[in-house]
Amino acid sequence: MHAHNNANGPPEDSDEQYGAAAEVLGLLADPTRLHLLRLLGTEQDVTTLTAQVEASRSSVSQHLGRLRLAGLVTSRKDGRRMLYRITSDHLAALVDEALGYAYHAVHDIPDHAVTGD
Repeated sequence: MHAHNNANGPPEDSDEQYGAAAEVLGLLADPTRLHLLRLLGTEQDVTTLTAQVEASRSSVSQHLGRLRLAGLVTSRKDGRRMLYRITSDHLAALVDEALGYAYHAVHDIPDHAVTGD
């Protein structure tokens, strides 16, 4: 999913790219998964993550499994623990942008100006 063809501008658009983006956004459309991805900038295990989100250990494990199958998080075994981490800086930035947008919406802060051509 690395479509950085144009060094001077945004990547070229394609139907495949829109489909992949829609799939990722669909996975982000769950508050628990969004929160988990935000926390996974550093490696963490299920117990640590469960203590930080409003979900059961079983639910956190299921969300992590879904994110792992989609390629959005990686996992590695460390003794008896499984450690998880977000896979992409682009994904981390997308999560941050979505949460920044939501912060503005929740606190009724005016949007940043969008400049047109």
